[in-house]
Amino acid sequence: MQMKAVNLGQGFMNFAPPDFLNEAARETILRTDCSQYSHPKGRIRLRKALAKAYDPLFRDRTLDPETEIVVTAGANEGIFAIFAAFLDEGDEVILMEPFFDQYIANIEMNGGVPVYVPLRPQGGPNATISSKDWTLDIDELRSKITPRSKVIVLNTPHNPIGKVFSKKELEDIGKVATENNLLILTDEVYDRLYFRPNTHERIANLPGLWERTITVGSGGKTFGATGWRIGWLIGPKELVEAALAAHVRIVFCVNSPLQEAMAIGFEQADAHNFFENQLELYEQKRAYMMSIFDDIPLPYTKPQGSYFILVDMSKLKLPGDYEFPEIIQNRGYDFKICYWLAKEIGVVAIPPSEFYCAENRHLAEYYARFAFCKTDETLKQARERLLKLKDHI
Repeated sequence: MQMKAVNLGQGFMNFAPPDFLNEAARETILRTDCSQYSHPKGRIRLRKALAKAYDPLFRDRTLDPETEIVVTAGANEGIFAIFAAFLDEGDEVILMEPFFDQYIANIEMNGGVPVYVPLRPQGGPNATISSKDWTLDIDELRSKITPRSKVIVLNTPHNPIGKVFSKKELEDIGKVATENNLLILTDEVYDRLYFRPNTHERIANLPGLWERTITVGSGGKTFGATGWRIGWLIGPKELVEAALAAHVRIVFCVNSPLQEAMAIGFEQADAHNFFENQLELYEQKRAYMMSIFDDIPLPYTKPQGSYFILVDMSKLKLPGDYEFPEIIQNRGYDFKICYWLAKEIGVVAIPPSEFYCAENRHLAEYYARFAFCKTDETLKQARERLLKLKDHI
């Protein structure tokens, strides 16, 4: 705000959710039955709507809204509840870097210990690559397993890389989980935002993996309503019941009117062709963002999903005598890049070394993450400013 910069930092939208969802919220906020507590599992209308929406996506399975779905206060609370349910003091949780930063506090506050294995970009320096070119070394993953290993966290489509894990990659991860009796927490909040011709495979659909997998979803990401704080967990009865027990102690239940409105949103989405139209919109925004960095030019990772783009800023030359505030003097070079971008270029981006452990932060030191879940006007303003980087290459 102070710098009057265009905010492409945090991944929240600066445009409204669809009209039919907003209308549903206006209706439900006035209903007496929606002004009281909901069942801790979530309102039955929403659980039934989720079961109907996800049945075709979990192949050969009919989801039970009573025992296999729990509504949570956003995906993040759902993830916290999973860790609260399953971690004992000192249990280890395998994370792939870069990771969603809130995983760490969720793990450590529940007595767990994060263990890190990085995804590594394949390809030459200063090259634009696909997010599929960020790969996991499965032997490196295996090397991180110890007798204390309890959970492996998967994020697909991935934030911040935009990677959509292939079926083969999921099979390899699933094999490691099965061999070591690990719970799989799969964060699939961007499951409606994967770009053609990519397909989003679900690890819970692979043979033998449903029984050890909890899938996390998000109404905020699905409908562009991040402030509603409605998420859900889907999985086998035994796992979901344990997460539900923790969820009840954390928040008891989720707000009633917006749960009911979210249910109506799912019920009406197909009639409005919402998911297809939203995907086309984001494909256009992704293409526009990539064209900006093509024109500068700066190399980047072309995302297969989500609404983030990682840009390789190593060709950018910052002034040697530039004065940075003391608070970032000892942070990674990406913090300096992002500070300079905000103050001198007028565009906010996120320094992705924040999504790595201290040992591996050097892997992200020349990257910046930009979010394109913004209005066309915001993206146009960002383009005008970012093209000034041509003078600093």
